[in-house]
Amino acid sequence: MTLTQDAPAGVEDRWPDVTAVPHAPLRAAMAGALFRRAMSRCAVRVRYPDGTVTGASGPILDVRRPGVLLSRLGTAGLIGFGEAYQAGDWDAEDLTGVLTVLAGSMGTLIPPALQRLRRFHGVRAPHAERNTLAGSRRNIQRHYDLSNDLFALFLDGSMSYSSALFTTPGEDFTTAQHRKIDRLLDRTGTGPGTRLLEIGTGWGELAVRAARRGAEVVSVTLSAEQRALARRRAAAAGVGDRIDVRLCDYREIERIPGGFDAIVSVEMVEAVGVDYWPAYARALADHLAPDGRVGLQMITMAHDRMLATRDAYTWIHKYVFPGGLIPSVPAMEAALSRADLRVTDRLDFGPDYAETLRRWRAAFNERPAEVAALGFDATFARTWNFYLAYCEAGFAARYLDVCQLILGRTR
Repeated sequence: MTLTQDAPAGVEDRWPDVTAVPHAPLRAAMAGALFRRAMSRCAVRVRYPDGTVTGASGPILDVRRPGVLLSRLGTAGLIGFGEAYQAGDWDAEDLTGVLTVLAGSMGTLIPPALQRLRRFHGVRAPHAERNTLAGSRRNIQRHYDLSNDLFALFLDGSMSYSSALFTTPGEDFTTAQHRKIDRLLDRTGTGPGTRLLEIGTGWGELAVRAARRGAEVVSVTLSAEQRALARRRAAAAGVGDRIDVRLCDYREIERIPGGFDAIVSVEMVEAVGVDYWPAYARALADHLAPDGRVGLQMITMAHDRMLATRDAYTWIHKYVFPGGLIPSVPAMEAALSRADLRVTDRLDFGPDYAETLRRWRAAFNERPAEVAALGFDATFARTWNFYLAYCEAGFAARYLDVCQLILGRTR
């Protein structure tokens, strides 16, 4: 479904699969058996409305409406588990703790035989969410065009929506975000006179820091909201004349004679999709000067997990990031090598993303009245609380990682 900031016409209209209660007694019974089995195999305690608690240790998952939870699990699997949280069928005081345990046990919670059956009974991604030129625009707009003011409520002062790079506990957030940016700019040799291409503008902080070094920046985005704010921020920083922010797909970037001296792309490849990784890699190679360098920051997962889940349609796809797919490093290296690009430097810093997400979620949850004032309802707030906790748990459990790759040509 599409999330908008329009005044709600009714919860049922905006969240049909959250408000609808499925009736599937047989599936609910089967899901109940699997749920009890899964919970008995991980360090989570489950508390039921009658006060019964199962499990000996770990954070508590409070089941509010057992029958509805199991019906959702039986009809929609893990998507149903997320929708059950959105609807309040279950809760947790330590939501990230519960999800971290589950993420750490992801490969074993469901019996292997049933995992193999997912490809036959799982929900398929809507065809409209394929990352064609038109599909990519729609997918990006559904998330990044929600509201600049919404993102400003929980991001740091740099408006960076990607992992920071910390050196000490409790470090200033913006300092850590700038370290992430500066490392990419340093490793790609960005300085006075550099012709820099940025694929994925965000809200402009990297472009501004590059321009302050004396670089001439072309930055492309598919988000009209991001483009508008990035241009205003560049002008306010006094570097608007050195930054050209374009509403443009990476497949439509205009070539310049000799190519760009440096290309950077921060957590954008996750929105490309496996079918288009070759086109993305080729775009990097086609626009790079002969002796240029590329700096990528990307979220990753283990290669075997990526292969097992790459065709799955998940709760995150449905409610947060349509069309997305997190790559593995080997899969991305293979796509890059076919475009004659090779990795010359790599930094992994997944625990820093867990901390980044912890700070975002804390800031988001401190401002419920402001979120509501922007036109977002209580279900949206609950959805985004779950999304941020879900992602934090993935990094905390090391199910997910994040890395910076520096690339050069193979010849």
